Amino acid sequence: MSGLKLSHLVSGAIAVLLGYTSSVAIIFQAIDVLGLSHAQASSWMLALGLGMGLSTLILTLRYRMPILTAWSTPGAALLVLSLQGVRVEEAIGAFLFCGALLTLTGLTGWFEKVAHLIPEAIGSAMLAGILFRFGLGVFSSMEENLPLVVLMCAVYLAGRRWFARFAIPSVLLAGIVFCALTSAFVTDTAFEFSFAMPVFTLPSFSPSALIGIGVPLYIVTMSSQNMPGVVTMKAAGYALPVSSAITVTGLTTLILAPFGGYAFNLAAITAAICAGPEADDNPATRWKAAMVTGVLYCMVGLMGAAVISLFVIAPKALVVTIAGLALLNTISASLSAALAAPAHRDAALVTFMTTVSGISFMSIGAPVWALLFGALTSLALTRRSTRA
Repeated sequence: MSGLKLSHLVSGAIAVLLGYTSSVAIIFQAIDVLGLSHAQASSWMLALGLGMGLSTLILTLRYRMPILTAWSTPGAALLVLSLQGVRVEEAIGAFLFCGALLTLTGLTGWFEKVAHLIPEAIGSAMLAGILFRFGLGVFSSMEENLPLVVLMCAVYLAGRRWFARFAIPSVLLAGIVFCALTSAFVTDTAFEFSFAMPVFTLPSFSPSALIGIGVPLYIVTMSSQNMPGVVTMKAAGYALPVSSAITVTGLTTLILAPFGGYAFNLAAITAAICAGPEADDNPATRWKAAMVTGVLYCMVGLMGAAVISLFVIAPKALVVTIAGLALLNTISASLSAALAAPAHRDAALVTFMTTVSGISFMSIGAPVWALLFGALTSLALTRRSTRA
């Protein structure tokens, strides 16, 4: 670590801050849907922080590249949608199944094949549908606390125009300051500043959870997280060891799933921060910024109880608004990719609307049915076009 620069420290800190502020609110919502205890919630944050930190450190040290990993943000959004009425033991079983699929994909080099099984338009439409309700949450929260939401939206717009990299952290900071000044925080809940402890949950395996949660979690993680991660690293000029990286994230998921580490994948946005010229003018030493990120992830993970406490005392409008604003870019990009190709536009629209509908048949959630209906629509229209 000789030659560590201030730019490495700053880039690493920004990556961690952006990684948490952009999606921890969504994870907290998933935790809330499952009805986990405070100890279990802290264990989830511990597992997720350590999982990102340790896998980042392993890959970065092994290959001397700024290879960052992350928890699956779209996966967390999927869990919020899919975990209603699911027991936590069944959810853990689905996480393990997803981890096994990720590991198998890495070990066998299936990534290229898997990426081509699902048309980009349909995968993007499913992702947009999953995230759509979070964007709507920004506007529904106005009924709860209009001044807070308006302020956060104003800061977001200003940030997008003048300081895009710090837009989401600035929105969160503005929301916290406003809540502090207006006494909007819940004061009857004690803030716990302590180290998180792992809580093991014995998994159970049900076909409905494996198919309705595990498979969509795997698909979303592969299509919307690992693929952008690979593209980001290639764009930065690095020959990413794709199969090895996916294997590491899959094994990390398998090990930490019983403690709340639901899915890990290659990072894209945070990786771009540490793999860009802002981290270091020399591409050969940018891995040190990723090292800083990995260490900080581990430290924040150990303080999982404090992170959970912050969101327990925060008003719901703050949590929902920061989550929605953080996902607007992803929603926009997904919708754009879904509707870009005229040949797949109808299939993508069917996929999107099915996902948004939230339907559930045979205990299988909307995302799986969305993929099925979208694929059938695409197949039918493709055959019709061929005959014509």
